Amino acid sequence: MKVTELDLIIIPYHSLPCSYEKFMINGIDADRDNFGSMEDLNPDKAERYGCGNMQFVSKMPTDEVLKMYSINLQEYSDICDELTYAFSIGECGWCI
Repeated sequence: MKVTELDLIIIPYHSLPCSYEKFMINGIDADRDNFGSMEDLNPDKAERYGCGNMQFVSKMPTDEVLKMYSINLQEYSDICDELTYAFSIGECGWCI
């Protein structure tokens, strides 16, 4: 069983909170799409060109992603939790 200490950096842009300035896992530039997607869960509430409830929604891991970042299933889950925390934006009008 592999035991590691996860090196994770997530820095969202201040003026575009649904995107990130930096996302690294174990020293590798990471792609958030490998872990899930950003979705507006309440688009009917949104202003024009805004979001009603923008959230990160995680997806199931693949072996390819686990190998790419040298992580295990628990670390994948921890990364998804951190992405959910970092990108739970809610109602937003920055794109207006």
